Amino acid sequence: MSHPRKDIDALIHSPVRFSLLAALRNLEDVDFRFLADLLEVSDSTLSQTLTVLADAGLVAVRKEAVGRRTRTWVGITDAGREAFARHLATLQAIVESGSVTPPAPAPEPAPEHKDIPA
Repeated sequence: MSHPRKDIDALIHSPVRFSLLAALRNLEDVDFRFLADLLEVSDSTLSQTLTVLADAGLVAVRKEAVGRRTRTWVGITDAGREAFARHLATLQAIVESGSVTPPAPAPEPAPEHKDIPA
């Protein structure tokens, strides 16, 4: 049987990506600024993270003109929800794999008795 750590999704496992998907999984479209503040990351870090996740189809990014400015909205896709759920299940399997009881040690052999001449 293979250890569950081999099923970790390296794309999601990055702390910022994981945190981003965790935040989005129960929300509709979220404003870029809200996410940057929530995750405590720079705009550049969030932008790079969103590019990676959007290229993988895990999030959708849309821009909307608001007056002279552009506002960026981010939402998780169905594929993103499914991938995140699988990743959580893998992490849970890793936790549970550490809860096994090790086998009892083999009994020690009895000491040899040497006949002592009388």
